[in-house]
Amino acid sequence: MFQLSLATFRERRSLFAGAVLIVTLGVALVQSSLLILVSAASPVLPPGLSLQDAERLRDGYSAAVALLAMMLAIATFLAVFIVASTFAFTVAQRRRDLALLRLTGAGRGQVRRLLLSEAILLGLIGTLAGVPAGLVVQRWQAALLVGLDFLPPDFSVRWQGWILAVSAGIGVGIAVLGVLAAARRASKVLPLEALRDLGEAAKVMTGPRWFSGILFLGGALALVILTPASSDEAAIPLAVNGAIAAAVGLSVLSPLVVPLAGRVLGLFLRRSTLGMLAQANLRDGVRRSASTAAPLLVLVALVLSLSGTLGTISAASRAAQAQNTAADLVVESAGPVPHDVPGVAVASAETPVTMTITSYDAKQKAKTKNVRALAVDPESYAKVHPLTPSSLADLRGMTMAMTESHDDSLGDLVQATVGGRDLRLRVAAILPDQVNGGPGVLIPREVAASSDDGASTETLVRLVPGADATAVAATYRTAGARVTTIADWLEASASAQEAMNTRIMAVLLGLSGGYAVVAVINAIVIAGAQRRAEFAAARASGLYRGQVVRMALVESGVVAAIGVGLGTLAAAGPLTGIGRAMNRMSGTQVFFVPWVPFLLILAGTVLTVSVTSVLTALSATRPAPVTLLAGEGR
Repeated sequence: MFQLSLATFRERRSLFAGAVLIVTLGVALVQSSLLILVSAASPVLPPGLSLQDAERLRDGYSAAVALLAMMLAIATFLAVFIVASTFAFTVAQRRRDLALLRLTGAGRGQVRRLLLSEAILLGLIGTLAGVPAGLVVQRWQAALLVGLDFLPPDFSVRWQGWILAVSAGIGVGIAVLGVLAAARRASKVLPLEALRDLGEAAKVMTGPRWFSGILFLGGALALVILTPASSDEAAIPLAVNGAIAAAVGLSVLSPLVVPLAGRVLGLFLRRSTLGMLAQANLRDGVRRSASTAAPLLVLVALVLSLSGTLGTISAASRAAQAQNTAADLVVESAGPVPHDVPGVAVASAETPVTMTITSYDAKQKAKTKNVRALAVDPESYAKVHPLTPSSLADLRGMTMAMTESHDDSLGDLVQATVGGRDLRLRVAAILPDQVNGGPGVLIPREVAASSDDGASTETLVRLVPGADATAVAATYRTAGARVTTIADWLEASASAQEAMNTRIMAVLLGLSGGYAVVAVINAIVIAGAQRRAEFAAARASGLYRGQVVRMALVESGVVAAIGVGLGTLAAAGPLTGIGRAMNRMSGTQVFFVPWVPFLLILAGTVLTVSVTSVLTALSATRPAPVTLLAGEGR
């Protein structure tokens, strides 16, 4: 069978070239993400750093690890999904060849072994090309993370010898997983049915396809239901995974949509010959259209779910912070600021402090984590933050307040380290979980008295009604402090969060989105390359070459519309869930619609699909029709 697989590769190299490229990129992307993840998970910090600088570096590494973990999951999913879709399409294109093989005496098991052998060969070739390609992708990916301030400029990726075995497993694994379902289906089709395109060979919506499509849609619905009750940290992966599950389910069921779209096309273009031909081609080439739309569907769902989720969290964070801040000025200083300034009603000094909390699980195993706390005066803090619970009045002495997301309960004693001192702090208050960025821990200022973080203190100032804000600001500036209005401070905070979200989008979609675009182009090229005889028949019946190209362009446009429409539908449910979660947590009605990403991806889709389909159709119609119909031109 391996000899036959090699012969098939040589004979059908144009058909397998796209699959090899997809596996190569999948191996490269997964290998790169894994190597950077391992290096960032155990960083080597330079000696002599201050506690604040060391904590800032650790925060950056932690954010990079979280991002890389998400990217690794997305890259692995895209690799398996796209390879499976591509291989299913290539196997469907070869069903007549496989039928002839069955007629010459090959059994079902031999057909399955042939296809699995091809998958293993495909995986090995993809691995051999993917390992060196992964080194190139690694440089780009690391440079992207450094350029977006997730990793320090001196970050270097440490090579791991075991990555070669992992890459080989990834390459062969995704190829074999991708071909399993297609091999099983191909072996069950009767040879005569495949030759005449009847019965099981002509059926696209099989029982397993119905089952898997409904299963994924059911999983997506479950995730949408769970998202509103989750915290903001859990809401992001739940929403994205819900969109991905919905995208997979809709892509599996997309053959149901293609004929409907063809009929809609017929309503608009029924008087056009090219329109009627495109409608007929969509109706007869359901499998081809569904395979082309699948990677585009997933790409749209991924982009819209990520951008919509991050945008919704940013909007909710902006609204919640404005609702929970009752101040007029913000004074930033490295030292103490003047007290009893005329015109000031309340001044709440808030100093960020790095502290270490040690907790124990059921087996008394210690787990230590660094947290960023705020050292505050409870009384003044509660006055400028109206959503703070009244129980904050108990925040005195060796106490602390923490959000509900922590494992400790009211009254528990927590082992903590602040400013080099080992303390046991009693949980005096439980703070409500806040949207993306609110303080997770509050401690009295006397607890942080010996902390040498060197962090600047922000003092939120509320003025007496009728006081001159300019005069008050001038008094603080005289003492060397930096003063901004509360509106400017809130805008700067929201802008910083939105910039962070933009960086996250750039990392997650910069490479994985490009991978999906390559898959879209590959699907269009494979589909067009296998239609040379069909295009030749159309030209022999009287169509000009330009008309055939325009017909292919119309078909591709409809398929792209199907992919964008279903991808938008896949993202709509998870975005509704994340909107409800943020509304619950922020106490405001917030729903963010990612119009800019949607319009950008729509424009990019139209450009990519149009250019690719036109170039592919021009290439497929270059030989004279008579040579293709006679079986000579290739």
